Amino acid sequence: MPDVSPPKWHLGHTAWFFERVILQTFEPGHKPYHELYSFIFNSYYQSFGQRVLRDSRGVLSRPTVQEVYAYRRSVDERLLALLQGSNAETLSQVNPLVELGIHHEQQHQELLVTDIKHIYGSNPLRPVYPTVDNGGKAVAVPQCPARPLDVSGGVYDIGAPGEGFAWDNERPRHRVILEDFQLMHRPVSCGEYLDFIRDRGYQNPLLWSSDGWDTVMRDKWDSPLYWENQDGLWHLWTLAGLRPLSPHEPVCHVSFYEAAAFARWAGQRLPTEQEWEVAASLAHPAASGCFLEDRSFHPTSFQQDDDSGGLLHMLGNVWEWTNSAYLPYPGYRQERGPLGEYNGKFMINQMVLRGGSCATPNSHIRTSYRNFFQCEKRWQFTGIRLAIDP
Repeated sequence: MPDVSPPKWHLGHTAWFFERVILQTFEPGHKPYHELYSFIFNSYYQSFGQRVLRDSRGVLSRPTVQEVYAYRRSVDERLLALLQGSNAETLSQVNPLVELGIHHEQQHQELLVTDIKHIYGSNPLRPVYPTVDNGGKAVAVPQCPARPLDVSGGVYDIGAPGEGFAWDNERPRHRVILEDFQLMHRPVSCGEYLDFIRDRGYQNPLLWSSDGWDTVMRDKWDSPLYWENQDGLWHLWTLAGLRPLSPHEPVCHVSFYEAAAFARWAGQRLPTEQEWEVAASLAHPAASGCFLEDRSFHPTSFQQDDDSGGLLHMLGNVWEWTNSAYLPYPGYRQERGPLGEYNGKFMINQMVLRGGSCATPNSHIRTSYRNFFQCEKRWQFTGIRLAIDP
């Protein structure tokens, strides 16, 4: 699958990022660790030169895993030496790049999980990855349907504040005007999505956008990714193995097309990213979902002690599709240098997701965080939360 990279490529790429962005500029007498590693481990930085194309990374039998780890050790040692031996003026330039590189590596920690899941899930032997399996162990709340919570319209500030780390696409902070709306207190469950399937949602073109319907027909979709119907019973493949579908956990691995079609079928809609962020900032303290550190690598079911009256799982569990195109905020200025390729050049033909997932590091996510993917992508832990116009 073109979006999936070998795990060792992620390990090499995150080390290369530190070498290319920091060491090449600031390390005295810098020499590349290997003259071809920039070609191998560059992702999409056109300004850094040629690279192995993304859909060809899987053919890279070399460097070996051991050689990649040796490369990482070398970069780490040289970076630490640079930090320890630099003066204040140099550190004022290097430290922000180190911080950015650490957050970049956290993004690839998440991609490691989702890519490993796709690699294992595509293998007919279905290898199992070491996890803390939460499948079926949560105390579910079948008697608790999703409830709409009121959010008053008005003028609100959204976006990351000026202090602290945030990606450039989260800024500048700015005002938005919203009408009254309602947001469901939890994401859509597998049981609710199963009703959509049983009502022949994948066979009804009136529920889908034109591009969405073309994708369903071309790729023969009839369920979310990793769902399997065995003798009339639905199962879900996880990194802990195949198990019966739990109706009380959030549906995930759905595309924007599927999320929008489900919302239309339900007589509701997807929230805008502005609505999502405002609701998250106003939410009463409520339970979050699971994160990378939990090592379940699967969203948790809704639990009885979660039901505190507020919005559940706004952070963690599943990324939530919004009905907002990924575009720059008012006043956004894309950086001139290579780091300007990090977010700005992707602001076309993609939709925004919010909230993080069970594969996202806990310290990495925040309510202003803007993730983005093309409408057909679904190998990430992507889910649905519905909104209503009162």
